[in-house]
Amino acid sequence: MIPVSADVKIWIATGHTDMRSGMNSLARLVEQHLGRNFHDGDLYVFRGRRGNLVKILWSDALGVSLYSKRLERGHFIWPSAKDGAIALTPSALACLLEGIDWRNPQRSWRPSQVG
Repeated sequence: MIPVSADVKIWIATGHTDMRSGMNSLARLVEQHLGRNFHDGDLYVFRGRRGNLVKILWSDALGVSLYSKRLERGHFIWPSAKDGAIALTPSALACLLEGIDWRNPQRSWRPSQVG
């Protein structure tokens, strides 16, 4: 799990993001399209068009981290807004990463076997 302190904000980038993007492209997207300072230490969550893959970009005092998660079944619940960013709480992020509707938490399908 990503160590999220109390003063860190979590932002969902609404809309779809090209999941071929790496750290530099996503950081540029944060600054140019979201209008935020990437090096503030906040977490930025991006989702691809199909909805089963997210990337989380985080800059701390030491460097930049890029996390990704793909759901084998289902999709991540995402806001319907087209542009901008929406703030999340750490518990809502945990729900989102588990495939649970963070707006109304209920556990979704859970895999029973590998492959």
